[in-house]
Amino acid sequence: MILYHGSTIQIDKIDLSKSRPNKDFGRAFYLSAEKEQAEEMAAFKAAFENGTPIVNAYNFDESLMNTLRYKVFDDYSIEWAHFVYNHRSDPQGCTLHDYDIVYGPIANDRIGAQITRFKQGYISFDEFLQRIQYIKGITYQYAFCTQKAIDLLFKI
Repeated sequence: MILYHGSTIQIDKIDLSKSRPNKDFGRAFYLSAEKEQAEEMAAFKAAFENGTPIVNAYNFDESLMNTLRYKVFDDYSIEWAHFVYNHRSDPQGCTLHDYDIVYGPIANDRIGAQITRFKQGYISFDEFLQRIQYIKGITYQYAFCTQKAIDLLFKI
């Protein structure tokens, strides 16, 4: 399978220490099976950073999933929302699981405001779940969370 990562730089060697904290599934290298999604992310980052959009492509042998610890969220769910909430709001920016790969839906870009509303008691957790669903419809991401998983990605 080919997976894509939208960026403003060529990434030949993935360095997890450069990953940002407090993302949906923790500190990880995020990819998509949809090239268009990666192109949109690259364009967003380029506009934000005043750079040039670049889509990096990697080959991943899906048959190797059985050698890894992985978590799959097939759809938006209470479990998914708690998983995302915990990672997005952890004060230390820690990854709160031991999976090599996590696969599941992307949260809405405005999740920070929804976390605040939930913490302050303005919305219920069920409403939080509804509000953090991606505006453009369900879109999936792969989070490669460990070096063991990263070592199975080969730059194309």
